[in-house]
Amino acid sequence: MSHHLTDTIVALATPSGVGAIGVIRLSGPDAIRIANSVFHGKNLEQQASHTVHLGTIRNDEGRILDEVLATVFVAPRSYTGENVVEVSCHGSDYIIQELMQLFIQKGARTANPGEYTLRAFLNGQMDLSQAEAVADLIASSSKSSHAIAMQQMRGGFSDEIKKLRQELIDFASLIELELDFSEEDVEFADRSKLEDLVQKIQRIIKALLDSFQLGNVMKNGVSTVIAGRPNAGKSTLLNALLNEERAIVSEIAGTTRDTIEEVLNIKGVQFRIIDTAGIRDATDTIEAIGVEKTMQKVQSSALLVYVFDVVETQPEEVRADLEKLVHENIHVLVVANKMDLNPYTKKEHYFPENSTVDYHWVPVSALNKMNIDYLKESLHDAVLSKKINLESTIVANARHYEALQKAYQDLDRVLQGLSTGITADFVAMDIRAALHHLGEITGEISTDDLLGNIFGRFCIGK
Repeated sequence: MSHHLTDTIVALATPSGVGAIGVIRLSGPDAIRIANSVFHGKNLEQQASHTVHLGTIRNDEGRILDEVLATVFVAPRSYTGENVVEVSCHGSDYIIQELMQLFIQKGARTANPGEYTLRAFLNGQMDLSQAEAVADLIASSSKSSHAIAMQQMRGGFSDEIKKLRQELIDFASLIELELDFSEEDVEFADRSKLEDLVQKIQRIIKALLDSFQLGNVMKNGVSTVIAGRPNAGKSTLLNALLNEERAIVSEIAGTTRDTIEEVLNIKGVQFRIIDTAGIRDATDTIEAIGVEKTMQKVQSSALLVYVFDVVETQPEEVRADLEKLVHENIHVLVVANKMDLNPYTKKEHYFPENSTVDYHWVPVSALNKMNIDYLKESLHDAVLSKKINLESTIVANARHYEALQKAYQDLDRVLQGLSTGITADFVAMDIRAALHHLGEITGEISTDDLLGNIFGRFCIGK
């Protein structure tokens, strides 16, 4: 992937399809000149940055293609750091295509996916971590995923990484200086202070690594599976949570044969809720496949909402089900359903006080929507049990997570080297590796392949 910053690029910045308006974005050295060559109104090349102008765009025959608003951004005061013109036209596919072809005819070329944000990064308008947050911001579908993307785009995460990296660079430069005077056997870098610094940086990196699970949840939603025996009320519960008739409800056991997946937003946290086939010895092949899928979904989910019928299910059956379903990395809510039919049911009847397990108990009547709000609160609390502030730095990007892991391992080798009295050149080598991996996050260290992989996933107009 090569970067031609001398080209002027053009793309539709709004979603394709008919709408009230479409916005075509030009960026590059000739953006204002190209736009001005077909714009009839004020001379755009003589206008101040950040100004909007009404006029018409005409082709070479003088035919008016559309009446538009042209917004001028003069370099470096633009998103990309280049000259930019955004043309707001009517949202007809025909008009947009005509204007795009006209701009290309006048010297622009079609932008590659993510090329505007790539140029913003290459022109120093933002670092790599902030650039990646642009894609997350566009894709954010909940308050929490939006908050993380905004925090990263404003440079919160980058600032933290840059601060750690700078402290390490300061020490690395002293060790590198020692190498220049290796024959004189002098020490410029205090080894005990270096050890303290490396341990401090590791603690911060560890906290960032630990935040990845929460960050991933905020970004992609919490995988939550509703499981239980046939006729326990799983589908009724799903409908009550969504407040709509999404799943088929029937008195016939085994109605749900396949998984049903829906998204539920609770106080800005997204839950990907999966309603599954009832757990029992299946009576036919199709139901058997459904039960097998249920077990697979439970194994790959972060939250299990186990639902049982308080009238029909015995305590030993509940415990037997949970023994089959629960695995190490899953948080369990036990939902006692149909409480309106047996209101005297208590947690102690199913889990004695001396029980080794302590599941969160939620009594409900899914049919009457009794206690559904409390169930939603319980789901939300299960995710935010650590009460992590979304204003704090949270890692939600797998690439950043991998780079932080590698930096942590590099620093481990630094500590091992210091404890065994290893020579300065080996310590310097491990510090350089840690600096490299931290630099990969913000783009201070980058390769064409890395940039191509990141920006290739963006939409064309971004």
